[in-house]
Amino acid sequence: MNPTISIIVAIFNRKDELFELLNSLTAQTDKEFEILIVDDGSLIDLKPTIRNFEEVLEIQYFRKDNSGPGLSRNYGARRAKNEWLVFVDSDVIVETDYIGNIRKDILQIPCDAFGGADKAHKGFNLMQKAISYSMTSVFTTGGIRGNKKAVSKFQPRSFNMGVKKEVFNAVGGFLEMRIGEDPDLSMTLWENGYTTAFFDDIAVYHKRRVDFGKFSKQIYQFGCARPILNQRHPEYVKISFAFPTLFLLGYLMGFLEYFIMGRGLILAFYGLYTFMVLFHALWVTKNVSIAGMAVISTYIQMFSYGYGFLKSWILLNVFRMKPEEAFPTHFHKK
Repeated sequence: MNPTISIIVAIFNRKDELFELLNSLTAQTDKEFEILIVDDGSLIDLKPTIRNFEEVLEIQYFRKDNSGPGLSRNYGARRAKNEWLVFVDSDVIVETDYIGNIRKDILQIPCDAFGGADKAHKGFNLMQKAISYSMTSVFTTGGIRGNKKAVSKFQPRSFNMGVKKEVFNAVGGFLEMRIGEDPDLSMTLWENGYTTAFFDDIAVYHKRRVDFGKFSKQIYQFGCARPILNQRHPEYVKISFAFPTLFLLGYLMGFLEYFIMGRGLILAFYGLYTFMVLFHALWVTKNVSIAGMAVISTYIQMFSYGYGFLKSWILLNVFRMKPEEAFPTHFHKK
């Protein structure tokens, strides 16, 4: 029996991105799916965009008060009619065989939840491609977002994630966290004996942030969320989670070494790292401009995540604050 699929999209504003996502879904070779759009209190009217697709897609639109993406996805999941819930971010574009490959992979690869990679579309601007590189590079995330060989146990992320509806309901869905709710769900699934899988033929084109300032803020929030997740799921803590903080502290020590001792041994390491990132980005993207911006986005990613992680770890472990007290804007009451 073929699995049935519900696509759930939580969205806040992003009207143009929603149009591109829905347009890509109209081109699917497998058209047996429903779409639920959950408007998380947008400040602009999204209904005109959705009306463009109501005759060609089975689509439902819901508007609710702002609560963050996790609880908005839960809202959509409760209203989905099909066996599998597939969550995608509003700023992605899918290829024409996305639904067909999901259905095929579900039948061939036994699992309770799955995820796929993300990558840069050829139509993205140079900065988006640079940010995409830094988020999927072996020199930053270890390649875990773009390569199944990079992980032994895949952790689906909500920009491209599927879960059996009965399993999703059994674990209570997404946490009330606004940031880090998707890795929390993956680890909750593991703790309850459920399995996850990587589907290597369902990659999405992920726009992410369009400037370095917004990118830095987003990555900083990811860093803040990690120590919270470590408290909730101590079994899955890895030393690699602290690498960006060590990277940041090492960089600061390098400057102290240079100005106090007149030596640049530590900074020489960062010079080598910069050259390796530049060379690898040039090899991957085949574009000098993208490679140059990729170096900048890589340092922004490492520094922003590292600072967020360090701040969160100190607040939680030194000052013994509760996550809701340390980061009240990261949570929403159910």
